Amino acid sequence: MQQAIVKKGKVINETIPAPLTRNGGILIKVVNSCISAGTEMSNIDVTKKSLIQLALDQPELVKQGLGMIQQYGIKKTMQRIKGQKEGGKPIGYSASGVVIGLGEGVSSFKIGDKVAAAGAGIANHAEFIDVPQNLVMKMPDGLDFKEASTVTLGGIAMQGVRRADLRFGETAVVVGAGILGLLSVQMLKVSGVRVIAVDIDNKRLSIAKELGAELTINPAQEDQVKLITNHTDGYGADAVLFTAATASSGPLSDAFKSCKRKGRVVLVGVSGMEIKRGDMYAKELDFLISTSYGPGRYDNNYEEKGLDYPFSYVRWTENRNMTEYLRLLGSGEITLDRIIEKTFSIENVEEAYNTYHDKENKPLMVILEYGEPSEELAALLHHPRQVIVNNKKVDHDKINVALIGAGSFATGMHLPNLNDLSDKYNLYAVVNRTGHKAKALGTQFGANVVTSNIEDIINDENVDLALICTRHDSHAELALKFLEAGKHVFVEKPLSTTQQGLDKIKEFYANETKDKPVLMPGFNRRFSKYANEIKKHTDKRINPLFIQYRMNAGYIPLDHWVHEDGGRIVGEACHIIDLMTYFTGSEIESISYEKLNPKTGYFSSSDNVAIVLKYKDGSVCNIHYFANGSKQLPKEQMEVHFDEKSILMTDYKKLEGFGIKVENITSTASQKGQKEELIALHKSLKDGGAWPIEFWDMVQTTEISFAVV
Repeated sequence: MQQAIVKKGKVINETIPAPLTRNGGILIKVVNSCISAGTEMSNIDVTKKSLIQLALDQPELVKQGLGMIQQYGIKKTMQRIKGQKEGGKPIGYSASGVVIGLGEGVSSFKIGDKVAAAGAGIANHAEFIDVPQNLVMKMPDGLDFKEASTVTLGGIAMQGVRRADLRFGETAVVVGAGILGLLSVQMLKVSGVRVIAVDIDNKRLSIAKELGAELTINPAQEDQVKLITNHTDGYGADAVLFTAATASSGPLSDAFKSCKRKGRVVLVGVSGMEIKRGDMYAKELDFLISTSYGPGRYDNNYEEKGLDYPFSYVRWTENRNMTEYLRLLGSGEITLDRIIEKTFSIENVEEAYNTYHDKENKPLMVILEYGEPSEELAALLHHPRQVIVNNKKVDHDKINVALIGAGSFATGMHLPNLNDLSDKYNLYAVVNRTGHKAKALGTQFGANVVTSNIEDIINDENVDLALICTRHDSHAELALKFLEAGKHVFVEKPLSTTQQGLDKIKEFYANETKDKPVLMPGFNRRFSKYANEIKKHTDKRINPLFIQYRMNAGYIPLDHWVHEDGGRIVGEACHIIDLMTYFTGSEIESISYEKLNPKTGYFSSSDNVAIVLKYKDGSVCNIHYFANGSKQLPKEQMEVHFDEKSILMTDYKKLEGFGIKVENITSTASQKGQKEELIALHKSLKDGGAWPIEFWDMVQTTEISFAVV
């Protein structure tokens, strides 16, 4: 499919894999999408900047980069940043089209519905988009696709108007007669509110006048505050909607001065934030922020999971705001004839964005066209999703890998490691739900093909190994699919999030692992050079081991997805459980645990757990996994005690022996065995020897994590 991508300050049209329909999602064949000049041009300008400029403008990025260096090392971090810049990013967040596919759990839409869709990074400028159902709105009969494609901007303007909370006959000032300002003028007028429009562009003020503003002011030519005060009989406006975009704090100061006592200013756009106390204090003004399209925005439960707010308690959600905007468009109470100025096909997207560089004739709004579906809608579901990015010959002397899921760990760790091990592995395919990311990574790391459809890869004879790095809850199902297709599987931890999923894998290997594909979960700690050095000594022990392991996991907000599907014990503590079995080499005898009982709702008991594992060889392993510790404390530390000897490992950066001489190993970044596990897997696949982790071992680790949860 065709999609607009921003690269180094330019917007280009690229061919990328079309998306599949997610659970709770709606697949849309886009007919039109709307360019939001202010937001999008700002994002484009950011991509022109060097890393140094970005660091100066956004110091928080430096902190983020240092964190990445600590986690991945300098080389991998720079490789990742370079890839992100060169791969570009999608753009757009407002579109309209026809429903061609429905995800599981969607019942209020049907194939063929004409809809509008919203969402940054979701409702992109692309031929096909997959959008969660709460961000999709049905179009009224008779409304055309061009007008409906402005739905997101309409939602933003409407939420600003609602935040102003004005009554019939009151006066509002709209600062900034751009798209949001002109939509706000019309919404206020429809609501019986008297409107004053302020802008430094006389052409836009003229349009505002046509659309219902009873007074227009150019503050570059007139005294805004005096004119507004005079027009309101000396009182000032009831409210000001600030829809402009400026780095200066002056216009915001004038907005405060334009208000009556007890008035309010609603920030919808962007402003310099040097606020003078004197502008607000004497009048006791309210300063309000309008959050995008309305209630539900930035709430993952609402937007991604489709959980609506009760109508009786939250009358105007973002979906209901945008639905009302579409109704007003359909009824003619809001018109876009004077706002939509140019239309371009997606093939000419670069030209479309270049029109905004024309200072003399800069358009207010530009619409992109993709064409209405002319074929059977069902046929569009089978639109090709595989894109060849490299015609290199497949080298069958290497292990050909298909990466399934291009999340941050896969892109920051596994792909650079595969690249370093290019004498052993070849990245053959990248599969990701969002086609752009698959294309960008496939191009950066030299994959042969990229796709959004796993089915394209499962039976591909060129694939030797599936490297599964998707969300935790999909691991077992995907691993089984590839195993049944005869592919070897490396599946990131956890192996499964449910006993049912694990049982299906156990059934696959019920008789014998021999002559069946190799399965390896990403329990990496056992492959680290630190663990290997420790095991050299513990294998010579006389008596059982006593191990104390501390994982200072760090706090993660409780609404984050890592707390789902078994949570952090199944998803991360499994690393440590596996490591304990690696050292003991023994089957488990008993499991006991205690969980923290927090007094507030900030911390959770599920990721603050003390686990005691007793093994049949007599070893005792005590794991403290907690989220309430200080970030200044190293994340992981292990004490191994046996035969009056002790070994201390700190954060996979340092190893010390007490009463025993160990190799002096140190590293600046944590070396947790991610590359070494790939080397071990390659050896197993090529030599046909023992699996890197025995099957009983990986099953035991997974079932212990289930028992604790």
